[in-house]
Amino acid sequence: MPNLLYDALFAPHQGSSKPLLYLKDGAVVSYDAFLRQAARIANALTDHGVKPGDRVAVQVRKSAEALALYAACIRSGAIFLPLNTAYMPNEVEYFVGNARPALVVCDSDAHAALAPIAKAAGARLLTLDGDGKGTLTDEAERCSDHFETVPRGADDLAALLYTSGTTGRSKGAMLTQANLLSNARSLVEAWRFTDKDVLLHALPIFHTHGLFVACNVTLLAGGAMIFLPSFQVDEIIEYLPRATSMMGVPTFYTRLLDDPRFTKDLTRHMRLFTSGSAPLLAETHVAFEARTGHRILERYGMTETNMTTSNPYEGERRAGTVGFALPDVEIRVVDPETKTVLPDSEIGILEVRGPNVFKGYWEMPEKTREEFRDDGFFITGDVVSIDKDGYVQIVGRAKDLIISGGFNIYPKEVELLLDEQEGVLESAVIGVPHPDFGEGVVGVVVPQKDGSLDEQSLLAAIHDRIARFKQPKRIFTVDELPRNTMGKVQKNILRDRFAGTFQAK
Repeated sequence: MPNLLYDALFAPHQGSSKPLLYLKDGAVVSYDAFLRQAARIANALTDHGVKPGDRVAVQVRKSAEALALYAACIRSGAIFLPLNTAYMPNEVEYFVGNARPALVVCDSDAHAALAPIAKAAGARLLTLDGDGKGTLTDEAERCSDHFETVPRGADDLAALLYTSGTTGRSKGAMLTQANLLSNARSLVEAWRFTDKDVLLHALPIFHTHGLFVACNVTLLAGGAMIFLPSFQVDEIIEYLPRATSMMGVPTFYTRLLDDPRFTKDLTRHMRLFTSGSAPLLAETHVAFEARTGHRILERYGMTETNMTTSNPYEGERRAGTVGFALPDVEIRVVDPETKTVLPDSEIGILEVRGPNVFKGYWEMPEKTREEFRDDGFFITGDVVSIDKDGYVQIVGRAKDLIISGGFNIYPKEVELLLDEQEGVLESAVIGVPHPDFGEGVVGVVVPQKDGSLDEQSLLAAIHDRIARFKQPKRIFTVDELPRNTMGKVQKNILRDRFAGTFQAK
């Protein structure tokens, strides 16, 4: 039996001297060099007892070696579990305890904090730093660059990605080989990627967008990537003339538009700009096209479904929409109360069915059953409408999900932390418009009777307790939270009240 994903993404390039990665330090990594490194890492994994189906938890900075670790997991049959580098040790402890990986790979700076966590879970611990050095690559260098690829089929798991829930408990989305490959194939076709493309890659590689969309699409097409550690405007402007395409979140594009060096001449060689992970404001669309002559292609997806819809490569890329369903993907809009399918232009919950949709939540069979209809449609929880022309418009999000700078934030997790703080009676966390991040996190707290609360003290108290991107940018104190007759906090009222928090004065 073949290894479905490895055979499609990696095996065709074995022995190729064609560049895969252009690195910030000027180094160029060929496909062959990359795959030999991945083979050595795969041998190191097996030397540490990693078997097919075992999880490998990875919390490391972006590097060529980190991407090679992903390839090594695919080739060896291990399940790749990437973790946001902003997660604090107490957050990582939950993921490791839940997923029970055979191996944890972390930055050397985090080794001391994560060692007891890995030990408690029965996992080995290795290091990999942003410069590609660490105990993992030290051991890999002593290994052979020949590795016998482990057979894996369409239904075998390739990755486990955690996505938060409104209760604050994260759920592990199980993504199969077929999930990832089918989506990569659809996107290569939809976005016309070829082996001539050079993708400007400034996204992190611990989530769907940066890893499965950007990297898998490039690998399947046989293209190359300018592989930058992070998004820095000066570096993007420097490398743009060498690229043909760029994938980003709205924050990337708003920051580029703020720089006068970002011009039509600078982007004349570009074929495609895409945006996702958060809604792109219509005014950003307009300003970007006016500045560069390019119209950003916006698409929609989520951890559980990979990419679901996309504006067309050819045809109208309609601002304020995320386009049409990708080939082989079925979508429908359903009334959340009656569960009936709604006609065009009616607002309801988006449901998705197709080869892109995940297998279910890790060791949560009841939650999995709750989120799937009997006919196989997955309930996304996103509130949408589909117009008469078939364009999908994201209207809002059920369960009050906040998307800030392309990262998902579930209010309950932040609220639980705020509620723990001395003097806080209760709290509500909302997302409001932010010119740079799309949405900014705002905390609204009620003090205990006859008490008072200080914003800076609260921010300082939670600073080391939760990932930076989840932390409120502002905290306001109110006498009471608005509630409906059933006692439910009316966050829509709070969002209206604090909507202008980050607007320019």
